Amino acid sequence: MKTKFWISLTAILISINCVAQPVIKFNDPHIRYSGRIAMRDSAAELSWSANSIKINFTGTGVSATLKDERADNNYNIIVDGKVIGKLHPEAAKKDYVLAAGLPAGKHTLELFKRTEWAMGKTWFYQFKFNKGDKILPAPRRQKHKIEYFGDSISCGYADEDTTGQDRGTSAYENGYISYAALTARHYNAEFYNTSKSGIGITISWFPLVMSEMYGRLDATDPNSKWDFSKYTPDLVIVNLFQNDSWLVNMPGNEQFKAKFGTMPPKPEFIIGAYQSFLKSVRSKYPKAQIVCILGSMDATKAGSAWPGYIDKAVAGLNDKRIATHFIPYKNTNGHPSAKEQQAMANDLIVFIDKTVSW
Repeated sequence: MKTKFWISLTAILISINCVAQPVIKFNDPHIRYSGRIAMRDSAAELSWSANSIKINFTGTGVSATLKDERADNNYNIIVDGKVIGKLHPEAAKKDYVLAAGLPAGKHTLELFKRTEWAMGKTWFYQFKFNKGDKILPAPRRQKHKIEYFGDSISCGYADEDTTGQDRGTSAYENGYISYAALTARHYNAEFYNTSKSGIGITISWFPLVMSEMYGRLDATDPNSKWDFSKYTPDLVIVNLFQNDSWLVNMPGNEQFKAKFGTMPPKPEFIIGAYQSFLKSVRSKYPKAQIVCILGSMDATKAGSAWPGYIDKAVAGLNDKRIATHFIPYKNTNGHPSAKEQQAMANDLIVFIDKTVSW
């Protein structure tokens, strides 16, 4: 009888312990996701730069269960609006403590994907809370919505490489301090960053071009379709042509040969391709204001033809809700640093204040 009593008591204690640690599954309505995120059977699949998961809770800490495709992604852990750490999920399903020892009370937590889809996918399964803690209603959506279509500049490629080596590996990419994220936070706007390092309008450093990528939920799957009705931005910002500006002058490049053969494209072709992409964006977002920018790398240096191509493309559309703006050439090597990303954001914010009606 005594043995049975202890077995029963142990079972009760285990049961109490399980109940005592609240678990919030990935598909719980108390979670607010931002960005193009695929909801799979057992997990939310994050891949795009700036994908984020946000919750409100009351308590002292929270952990999450995650698995990365190949341990090549990084996330900012943001508590009550402040970045408190960086998470590097492993290629195995594991629990990670995101925050601990917080003052008892209400808190907001966000996991923000610093890295772009080239670094692979991450699967988020659930949050776990301490005994007595509880989830609160999901954070409210921000008033304004922005979507970016861009390349490495918008992703924050190498913006944390302080050595000047311009390294594009995940350790040095932080989309949270890209001009895209900085501008969005200035306006307290939600934003989707539909961008990829190396991508262009007419040609990329790989076979995929923006007109093929921008309609996908999973950028690696040509059969994966994004439902544009799920997110309707007030403002679309296009920052493309930097990669085109290099590649159209590289006849030996394999993508040049595949796209153009032996002759570089004529200005009319380049302008037409940009117009075609803008028409596609306009068809998805009939009421959005669109700002076509370029910079701050050498596509906007003195004498560059590329700002003129954009001006001509936009003028030809005769759409009063599309504007152009060119951020001056930073006149340094490599991709924009953290400081140069901030300068880009400052420049863009001044233009938006003068041009965009929210």
